[in-house]
Parts: sequence; C-alpha cells; structure tokens
Amino acid sequence: MTSSATARAIVYSGTGGPEVLRLVDKPLQAPPPGHVRVRIVRSGVNPTDWKSRAGSGTPAPVDPPQVPGQDGAGIIDDIGAGVDVERVGQRVWLWEAAWQRPEGTTQDFAVVPAQQAVPLPDSASFDLGAGLGIPFLTAHRCLTVTEDGPTHLGPGALTGRTVFVAGGAGAVGNAAIQLARWADATVLTSVSSPDKAQLAAAAGADHVINYREQDVAAEVRKIVPAGVNTVVEVSPARNASIDTAILAPNGSIAIYANDGGSELTLPVRDSMAPNIRWQFVLVYTAPREAKERAVRAVSAALAAGAIRPVLPQHHFPLDQAGAAHQAVQDSVVGKVLIDVAD
Repeated sequence: MTSSATARAIVYSGTGGPEVLRLVDKPLQAPPPGHVRVRIVRSGVNPTDWKSRAGSGTPAPVDPPQVPGQDGAGIIDDIGAGVDVERVGQRVWLWEAAWQRPEGTTQDFAVVPAQQAVPLPDSASFDLGAGLGIPFLTAHRCLTVTEDGPTHLGPGALTGRTVFVAGGAGAVGNAAIQLARWADATVLTSVSSPDKAQLAAAAGADHVINYREQDVAAEVRKIVPAGVNTVVEVSPARNASIDTAILAPNGSIAIYANDGGSELTLPVRDSMAPNIRWQFVLVYTAPREAKERAVRAVSAALAAGAIRPVLPQHHFPLDQAGAAHQAVQDSVVGKVLIDVAD
C-alpha cells in the first residue's frame, strides 16, 4: 500500500562518484507486516556506503534506485501488521537498513524490519544512535572470535584478557575500545598522531602507542610480555608481522578492512606454532546469531552509559549527501552524519 504523500530521499540509479546522488521526492510507503517506518533524524555514513555507490569503477545501472545509508536514528511513526502498537513514537537506532534492500536511511522516512529498529535510550542522542550500527556491530564481532573467548560481550566478559586495536581513532577502532573496556579487557591501541591518541584515550584505551614514533611490537611486549589475546585489525597488509609478534598463543587477528592494500602475505610459520587465527570480518555476511548477540550487547552498553560520543562529528544537510560521502572517502577523522531532520 502506498499513500499519496511524498517525502525527500537521496537516491542513485547508477554507480559512480558522489555526483550520482540525487535528491528526489518519492512516495511515502506504508510498512508491510513485520516492519516499521522510521522518521529519520540522523543518517550515519560508513565506508561501505560510498563503496557500494561507487561500484566496481565502471558505471552500472542500479534498478530500482538505491537509497544509501545502513545506519541511522529516528522515531517510529508507523508500524506494519504483527508489530506492537506501543512501538509507535519510540526512539530507535537502525542497522543494515540498506543491506540487500533499496531503502536506506538517507531519506525522511525509512521502512525497515522491526528487529532492525532498536530502542534508543533517552540518555543517548540521535547523533550517537546514528553512529552505532556498522561500527559497533563490527567491533563486537571482532572481539568475540578468539579461541576460548566470549561469544558475546558484557561486564566481566573479557576480564583477564588483553585486546590490541590497530587504529584506535577510527570508527570501528573507537567502538572496539569502548566495548572492550566495558567488558573489562585491558586495551592497547596504536595511532598516528597526538590528536588521535587523545581520542583513543578518551574512548578508554589503557595504553596508546604512536606507531610513527614507537616500535609497536616492542612496546606491546613491554606492557604485556605474554602477548595479547585479540587484535582488531584495520590494516593487515602493513601490520601482519606486528600482529603475529604481539599475539599470545591461540590468539586471533580480526580483520575488518583492507587499509593499505588488498593483498596480504601471511607469516605461516610464525602463525602456525602459536595456533594463531586469522579471522576476516564483514558484518553484513556474519552469522545472524552473531549479529543478534551484538545488537543485544550494544543495547546493554548503551543502557549502562558505556558508549559515548568520543569522535568528532561532521554534519551535512540532506542535500549535501554527496559531500558527506566524499568526506568519508577522504578518511576524515570522526563520524560523518547527515542531518535529515531537526
């Protein structure tokens, strides 16, 4: 069922640069059974948003047109059959809104499966809510793939364990630090500047190492002579030798990005002897149960006040969605948000 009302949306009907994003009016959709319609206040922009829009480099049609945006936050304004009526008016954060669907969060109203609209506490801003989905679910997956480690996080889940986060001032790195500290891990991280070191420390890192000025492996082994249990890795091609040098036996390297190159040479012997696990992580295709556990953990951490808006925020109006995509593509430090409503 479609109403005669319309609402603003950013769409693209072909892959390419930011210029393919268009602001249009589209029919306001009623949510089907099991779905909710959310009035979007903030849409969060992630690297996968611009990468999906860019495609393979050769322009290709996109039919139906795609509304980008996996993450967002807003207020439920309508529900489909089978959804509790009390959810109308609820503040929520969204995750994977555009995964295998044409309806992302970069629009006035987004229709999503009810379970992908998660209650947002009154204590958490829409800005914070719009930055949760992909970064925090990815971080949770990275922190729960280690041998003999927990499958879900909560207070005490990582007691006695040590985590190393490569790139502690990035979106996923920041999320990993906050979740690991909430779960009572000792957290070490690497950064490239004093400003980024401050961001990592504000997120809760116990030890911050500037990799441009210090020998990361040597510093980690000084702090944790037995090695760390888990590495959350953003740049595996550059850091493979460091990661194997700092891991404890049966540790894991959770790789969620390919910053620094898509080809990786593994140090086989150095990985084999201590039974190191190289775990690749893409949240979209992670097991459904793992994502459900992550959503529950992030919700609990939010309720406990353990997730804070540490990173700088960069706001763009809806009609400048292309500039927002470009900012993420240019690796701006902080979280990029599109202001859909006040």
